[in-house]
Amino acid sequence: MSGGLVVFVCTGNICRSPMAEYLLRATPGLGHGWDVCSAGLAAVFGIPASHEAVDVMREKGIDISFHMSRPLSGELVDAAALVVVMTRDHQRMMEMLYPEAMHKVRMLKSFERHGRDDDLRDPIGMSHDVYRGIRNEIETALTGVVAHLVDGKEIE
Repeated sequence: MSGGLVVFVCTGNICRSPMAEYLLRATPGLGHGWDVCSAGLAAVFGIPASHEAVDVMREKGIDISFHMSRPLSGELVDAAALVVVMTRDHQRMMEMLYPEAMHKVRMLKSFERHGRDDDLRDPIGMSHDVYRGIRNEIETALTGVVAHLVDGKEIE
């Protein structure tokens, strides 16, 4: 792939998808030509990232305190080269709402080595340790996302 928009999608756009968005933006090797954003299937406009997400991202030197949630729109889906969802439920919802876009929808964990289609659980209301674990799971999967975007390759 030579560039375009990557959209990370979760439920409320205050935990998982913003962490994925900002981690991918900070990933070396992504190269030029890629825009990254996030949205939520049940999000409303203007809710800040969760306090825990802000804290565990700050541990990585990434500031997401200015992030504000937004709902996923047909315009974002149409503009996207890749839509990355966090769970099978998100994938099913995408299929119901945007069946014409399913060729560009992938689960985050499908980019991991051995391509599992496991859910990335929702940390909302959980401890910093849980958020930290979710952040680390996202980082692991992003290695495969970058390989896919830059080289068109899948992690074996």
